[in-house]
Amino acid sequence: MRTPGLMEFCAAIEGTPLNSWIQDHGDLFIPSIQVIHIIAISAILIASSMMNLRILGMASMDHRLSFVVGRFSPILRISLVFLIISGILMIVGEPARSLANSAFQFKMICLISALLIFWIMTRALSQDEGYWQKSASRQSTVKVLAILSMMLWVSIVFAGRWIAYL
Repeated sequence: MRTPGLMEFCAAIEGTPLNSWIQDHGDLFIPSIQVIHIIAISAILIASSMMNLRILGMASMDHRLSFVVGRFSPILRISLVFLIISGILMIVGEPARSLANSAFQFKMICLISALLIFWIMTRALSQDEGYWQKSASRQSTVKVLAILSMMLWVSIVFAGRWIAYL
């Protein structure tokens, strides 16, 4: 969705010293940032998948859910920091290519949704370790959230690739 306000915002970013620096050093800088971005999303996919597969009863069944979440949440959170920083740098480098791209906008909606699901699932566990096991409806709910989370993370990866083609 290209609105006049969005295009003005992109133009303002293009006028920044950081954008100029990225443009001047793009031959080495942009591929390096892309590698960091890909490694970060890979780590997030692995961490999220391990938690979601545990919820679905397909992995790490010998460990409590709170243990698996406690083990993989820090990886997800740290990787998210690298993902956001590298993403911002790529946006500053080419703001109109990213911000005005429908695949990018879809990716951001999926990212916010996936993070919201992660927050809901981990918040409940931090308050009560057995929260998701206390009733059949909670067990069903967390399984639906896990499946939705996995679908969103895969959608984020595909949308990220589509940015280059739309």
